Amino acid sequence: MLLTDKAVKAAKPADKQYKLSDGKGLYLLVLPTGGKYWHFRSKVGGKDNLLSFGTYPEISLADAREKRDAARKQIANGFNPFEVRKAQKAAKVEADASTFEAVTLEWHQKFKGQWSANHAERLLHRLELDIFPFIGNRPIAEIKAPELLAVLRRVEARTLETAHRLKIACGQVFRYAVATGRADRDPVADLKGALPPVKNNHFSAPTDPKDVAPILRSIDTFQGSFVVKCAMQLAPILFVRPGELRHAKWSEIDLEAAEWSIPADKMKMKQPHLVPLPRQAVDILKTLHPLTGHSMYVFPCHRSPLRCMSENAVNAGLRRLGFEKSEITGHGFRAMARTILDEVLGFRPDIIEHQLAHAVKDPLGRAYNRTSHLADRRKMMQHWSDYLEGLKSGAKVIPMRQTS
Repeated sequence: MLLTDKAVKAAKPADKQYKLSDGKGLYLLVLPTGGKYWHFRSKVGGKDNLLSFGTYPEISLADAREKRDAARKQIANGFNPFEVRKAQKAAKVEADASTFEAVTLEWHQKFKGQWSANHAERLLHRLELDIFPFIGNRPIAEIKAPELLAVLRRVEARTLETAHRLKIACGQVFRYAVATGRADRDPVADLKGALPPVKNNHFSAPTDPKDVAPILRSIDTFQGSFVVKCAMQLAPILFVRPGELRHAKWSEIDLEAAEWSIPADKMKMKQPHLVPLPRQAVDILKTLHPLTGHSMYVFPCHRSPLRCMSENAVNAGLRRLGFEKSEITGHGFRAMARTILDEVLGFRPDIIEHQLAHAVKDPLGRAYNRTSHLADRRKMMQHWSDYLEGLKSGAKVIPMRQTS
């Protein structure tokens, strides 16, 4: 007798598993645990084959019969349903490994060892945010230039420079796909000139002390995230690169010694860097530690302590305070410090350049190590921080040229 929906639904578990047959090789296997599984048994080429069609009630009786009839038709046409199922699974695995996201993740894993940790993390985050949601699940071989351009246009509307960076990264991914046999060509090559060129302007920064004071005072009034406020306060004091600041880890900072030791893989020049921490910076970090000390990062992302804050956090804070991009950027604090330390405070250019972590070399052409001129740099950093504090308080700051 054929099964009915009522009989299938009413089947109860017993001490041992049992079968309810529907004929033509299809039966329902009822387990003692209560699970109900559809199976189809057939004989192909003299060998028994067993296929599972899934569980009830996810697969109804009608669904199971449809799958059985399809399998019997395959047998009638000379195919083994079991081998067809294996081939379909293999094709799906291959297809899943050939999506844009899968190929990109494979490429990223293969080459990230050649990049700094900061660059690898930042690049993957950009791809996850701006590319994967739109073409990540598409077979990479099917993606054409117009489709990719539409995705990049979305990014361009926000920031042209990031759109260009993602275009370069996508080109590298497509070329990797070609090399590994999962795409025939790189469509990025067809996008030459499709995005407007990036104008390489200098980072905006005030270099006149009277223009610095309003910015410092405004930062102290910031009403947004306290973590971002601390980062904004430290940016002009330490004048490190924005990426170095936001990726700072508590394990790198010694508050007792008043030093921040940045490893080489985080530095643009691939050399470890030592940042003497003036008294004001230590005070800010001590105030922040109870809030973020449980996190790996000094400035963690507000959504996840496992990631540092956004690369746009400081600039967004400055915009929120009313300062235009043409007035100041997070990176601009470096230019501000370099100019004033040299032209106003009179510190030696080589000491300033070394503190900026630029490629400074000694008279014999050797790169200075991380502790070179540490005493002079420590003195300069404290003088600089005191100078900024004076500007902020409105005191009459007399620029004393240093002879050190």
